Amino acid sequence: MEENCGMQIERGVSLKPYNSFSLPAVAGTLVRIASDADVRRVVDDPVLGSAPKFVLGGGSNIILTRDMPQIVLKVEVRGIRLVEERADAWIVEAGAGENWHDLVAHTLAHGWPGLENLALIPGTVGASPVQNIGAYGVELKDRFESLDAVDLVTGRTQTLFADTCAFGYRDSVFKNALANRTVITRVRFRLPRPWQPVLGYLDIERRMAETGIHAPNAQQVFDWICAIRRAKLPDPAVIGNAGSFFKNPIVTPEQCRDIIGRDPEIVHYPLPDGSIKLAAGWMIDACGWKGKHVGQAAVYEKQALVLVNRGGAIGSEVMLLAGAIQESVYGRFGIRLEPEPLVV
Repeated sequence: MEENCGMQIERGVSLKPYNSFSLPAVAGTLVRIASDADVRRVVDDPVLGSAPKFVLGGGSNIILTRDMPQIVLKVEVRGIRLVEERADAWIVEAGAGENWHDLVAHTLAHGWPGLENLALIPGTVGASPVQNIGAYGVELKDRFESLDAVDLVTGRTQTLFADTCAFGYRDSVFKNALANRTVITRVRFRLPRPWQPVLGYLDIERRMAETGIHAPNAQQVFDWICAIRRAKLPDPAVIGNAGSFFKNPIVTPEQCRDIIGRDPEIVHYPLPDGSIKLAAGWMIDACGWKGKHVGQAAVYEKQALVLVNRGGAIGSEVMLLAGAIQESVYGRFGIRLEPEPLVV
């Protein structure tokens, strides 16, 4: 490790501990980013400033297929605070390097509910707007106020609001026009008051029926979501994975009717705009992929939407498995599944 004008620079760093799939890759140069000033130091550095960059948060949504020649900027900005308490909302700010689930738990503990449906999503706060994370009826954009980001060309900090972020389904401007061109350092959340639970998912309705609690508080919703996710999804600390590997495809009502005609049991959800979301996990399971593997990359036995590292997997094995699943689903349903993680 070396210090350069206050920057913490490391050479030849294994990225295996820094990606939740535990895939092997080496960063030639890694710089730890703890503040906006650290980003500006990188921009102003005569060598680092002109080199290609890769912004790394919690590594929970990437598939590493090779070593990284880019300068890896490891975002480690910390801190959580209540910025403003309005009549209609709490505005909470968190550093981009904070653990996402820890933020959800922190806000609940301090009486600022609203993020409970997003509990146990792996990764960091800074990655949440990049991916527009979502679960159980809530997306990041529904709770977003603004964020601070440092431009990797000018070194200037900008505040961006929702209209600039171009949020879509598991998508944003940070995956497209601004990919690796800006570093998110802080995110602010708008948590509506009075709090209203979001309960319109089958798994949550089952919990309500089981417990007899039909008007749960935020803590109860949080506890239910954690239990549901733990039952379905493997802990990355135990078995390497990137959570849901494929996006749930969005189709027209006509496409959905056509598929239902052939597969009446397909799981699907109507969306407010009239389109239909299909359950990718159901389609993968219907094609017989649960438990199948390529090398040490496998489809999780309990949830077909999750690919896992059975120990010693490499990125190419993961992508070979993913490609075979895509072809299989396309052959049966005529739907091309799109990977959710970023493939590097």
